[in-house]
Amino acid sequence: MSMYGRDPWGGPLEINATDSATDDDRSRNLQDLDRAALSRPLDETQQSWLLGPGEQKKKKYVDLGCIIVSRKIFVWTVGTLLFSAFLAGFVTLIVKTVPRHHHKHPPPDNYTLALHKALMFFNAQKSGKLPKHNNVSWRGNSCLQDGKGDGVSAAIKDLVGGYYDAGDAIKFNFPQSFAITMLSWSVIEYSAKYDAAGELSHVKELIKWGTDYFLKTFNSTADSITTLAAQVGVGDTSGGSTTPNDHYCWMRPEDIDYDRPVTECHSCSDLAAEMAAALAAASIVFKDNKAYSKKLVHGATTLFRFAREQRGRYSAGSSEASIFYNSTSYWDEFVWGGAWMYYATGNSSYLKLATAPGLAKHAGAFWGGPDYGVFSWDNKLAGAQVLLSRLRLFLSPGYPYEEILRTFHNQTSIVMCSYLPVFTSFNRTKGGLIQLNHGRPQPLQYVVNSAFLAAVFSDYLDAADTPGWYCGPNFFSTDVLRDFARTQINYILGNNPRKMSYIVGFGNHYPKHVHHRGASIPKNKVKYNCKGGWKWRDTTKPNPNTLVGAMVAGPDKHDGFHDVRTNYNYTEPTLAGNAPTPPPPPAPWKP
Repeated sequence: MSMYGRDPWGGPLEINATDSATDDDRSRNLQDLDRAALSRPLDETQQSWLLGPGEQKKKKYVDLGCIIVSRKIFVWTVGTLLFSAFLAGFVTLIVKTVPRHHHKHPPPDNYTLALHKALMFFNAQKSGKLPKHNNVSWRGNSCLQDGKGDGVSAAIKDLVGGYYDAGDAIKFNFPQSFAITMLSWSVIEYSAKYDAAGELSHVKELIKWGTDYFLKTFNSTADSITTLAAQVGVGDTSGGSTTPNDHYCWMRPEDIDYDRPVTECHSCSDLAAEMAAALAAASIVFKDNKAYSKKLVHGATTLFRFAREQRGRYSAGSSEASIFYNSTSYWDEFVWGGAWMYYATGNSSYLKLATAPGLAKHAGAFWGGPDYGVFSWDNKLAGAQVLLSRLRLFLSPGYPYEEILRTFHNQTSIVMCSYLPVFTSFNRTKGGLIQLNHGRPQPLQYVVNSAFLAAVFSDYLDAADTPGWYCGPNFFSTDVLRDFARTQINYILGNNPRKMSYIVGFGNHYPKHVHHRGASIPKNKVKYNCKGGWKWRDTTKPNPNTLVGAMVAGPDKHDGFHDVRTNYNYTEPTLAGNAPTPPPPPAPWKP
């Protein structure tokens, strides 16, 4: 199948009603009308409109075709009609200008409010030269020399831009790519909901901020590459190192004056395939901008080829990556990236790869284990299986793909079963939060990922006129999945034993000591040096700046939470945690 062929995505879940005529039909009809109009001889009246008044004498009578009337009567009648129309219009104008009671629109629901705020977190995490409309008063331009120092490959001109990962100023391209892929997926499926919330242009601008940066991390105009930037900045303080870096120093990004080394990789299949997924998904978001979409597809193609040809884990040769974002495998990124490449290009070779049984086996698609079904920046298997189930439900490509797609669909059903309270795959806190990471710290990023998958899969089933799915002999309706997503998000928004909202700025009771350098240091025209900012890190006072929309790491397995800045296991937010925002009501339109 050729590149830029038919649309393999099959359209969003939300399909607005239109008339039966296509744009092409309407265009043809209009052309036919134009030709018909030009082929007819013009009568006297039409000639007078087109050619202006002639030299005839003023007539006493007016010919209306079927009758001839006196010019005086005609003028009087027309004048009366015009005066009546003017009077009616004047009355209408008066009525419209008279003050009256306006019914207010109902306030937005909690999910829509949370969405507004969650997207603001990305504004606060931007690196580089900020746009004027960034709307975070305490942020400014920062790290404008990224990638311009010595030791950076010639193919990489600069690395200004992108997003800081969390409370520090490091740009980890692996989780950052995952965040952009997830944002793009949510826009592809729910663009009408973003539009209704007034956030569509905003979220697309956030995606483009990420993809513009990714295109700088390698030679995006080339067909093949040997180098990819994996990270900007360092944070290793092991062994008592006191070298100024993004973890030892506590500084506003705007004040950073220490070196920010660039980590490059030459064998990083997981990173390259994830970044290819991000560019491919974004190319669908920007399909109306053909030049940019094509640029993204080309970059994604180059990256995916690099991922396949130079096999290796990006974190294997990097102590930094292995400490902070260690990748356990690249097979899941091959399935995930291959699926997105197919959706973006229509090239069936990508579908053949993503559905190869050997690849699926290496990715762990056919076995369980304690972390099976946990979707995260490290393991994309559960998301890839949902994505490929979409293909089976809506486009049904048949042989030779049907058998493996049916397997992915069945495995997705098993994952969805594991999310339900009636099964014991995962424990829950007394307050009802699912423990996808088995009681380890920072649980919320895994929770929102699962809530997103549950919501989108239930919408897929509904759109395919399927009322539910089986868990063994028992049938469950899609409402059960939506209830799971809703209860988990409600817990995060404050329906928990502590009545604490874990989204900063949402509700009245939320974390005030977020582990975040920029939010914790006042914008007071004072430049605090590396150690000078430590006093702001260690103070017990609330942050002077509110990091609106940040979802913090979350509570422990006992629903406990300590709002302490230095305890990042409770109070630090991340890009990858904020990206999957389950769609707000109402239910999606059916195709």
